[in-house]
Amino acid sequence: MRVRTLAVALLAGGLALTACGKEGTPGDTGTAPSQQVASDVKVDGSATFEKMTKRGKVIVGVKEDQPGLGYKDPTTNKYTGFDIEISKLVAAKLGFAEDKVEFKSIPSAGREQALINGDVDYYVGTYTINDKRKQQVAFAGPYFTAGQDLLVKKDDNSITGPETLKGKKVCSVTGSTPIQKVKTDGLTEAGNIVELQTYSQCVTQLLEGAIDAVTTDDAILKGYAAQTPDKLKVVGKTFSNEPYGIGLPKDDKALRDKVNDILDAAIKGGDWLSVYDATLGKSGSPADKPVIDRY
Repeated sequence: MRVRTLAVALLAGGLALTACGKEGTPGDTGTAPSQQVASDVKVDGSATFEKMTKRGKVIVGVKEDQPGLGYKDPTTNKYTGFDIEISKLVAAKLGFAEDKVEFKSIPSAGREQALINGDVDYYVGTYTINDKRKQQVAFAGPYFTAGQDLLVKKDDNSITGPETLKGKKVCSVTGSTPIQKVKTDGLTEAGNIVELQTYSQCVTQLLEGAIDAVTTDDAILKGYAAQTPDKLKVVGKTFSNEPYGIGLPKDDKALRDKVNDILDAAIKGGDWLSVYDATLGKSGSPADKPVIDRY
């Protein structure tokens, strides 16, 4: 079902810092919904849940440099974003209050090993479900279906999708899958492709008028648009499919089934939408509710 957020707010601090080239400057994520903590939760046959229970807290692997998704404020050490709120929702339904959740920042390259080693109980951080990863870990979800999209200036009506990029300067992270797709599909000329180290650098270039568009997953782009909704917008015409799942230990089917049940209830109820509106929804972009893919 197509849903449209109503919350659009100017986050002035985020704009100023982004313009200075700060990496991952967050916006104010507003009031995220409080989650009611479940009691007497049982997940029979789950070694991971048993470990959480004995430990008395949940250790969640997350990203710390993605505004609107998973971001750690260096001044407060507080984590904010859509992925963070989803991870807290799952923890609450497993019986763990927010003060019993420990976040551990794990970069993309270390996600599988962190789950295999048991360094984290589950991982929530723009983690695309695919067959190769399923050989090492398990996934619940998807809890969000992202797709490659374009971030442009709010007043730019000339870019409406990938088919309108000819003659436009397009930026993404060096060596990333999105910029590779721009090259492979010939979406713009080679001389108009700009590769930088971080998405924040691309966004700064966009705000300064040096480039015309930034491309990567729409979830990431919405995080930047949510910081400066009066300056930037997501085009909203995705051209790839990136189902984000919650990473879990490979053999813990009991916990995977439980987390799928939690996500399904949140999506069909109002919790998922409330989390979206309080985070990525501030971009002003609509979102499609995901459909759980049990395997």
